[in-house]
Amino acid sequence: MSGFSNYESDQSALYSGTHHEDANSEHSKSKVRKIWVVTGILTVVTIVEVLLGLYGTHAGMPKGLINGFFILLTLFKAGYIVKVFMHLGDEFKNMILTILIPLVLFVWFILAFLWDGSFWLWINHAFTIR
Repeated sequence: MSGFSNYESDQSALYSGTHHEDANSEHSKSKVRKIWVVTGILTVVTIVEVLLGLYGTHAGMPKGLINGFFILLTLFKAGYIVKVFMHLGDEFKNMILTILIPLVLFVWFILAFLWDGSFWLWINHAFTIR
């Protein structure tokens, strides 16, 4: 076990209950601050989504614009959750790209097939050949 301290090599110390952190330490307080910031950001975005859903059409906003805002806010929340809770914000750029590029391509794939399917439905209704 070269390169490891006694604590890291002895796994039983991790689960013995003797390893804890002082609640008044600066490190502990910074973790609590980070949790509150994450909670605040997700709460604000959720409140904006709810208000937009409740009062968006009553305020005279076009439904397409409201849907666009919903998509953007949902993508923001999903990306933020992935960054914070799945710890991809701390990962290397290549790791993030190996997850995001296939995701974007998959979403594009779905949208392209939906667009193509709606076009063929329109063609079948507009020009009945049979």
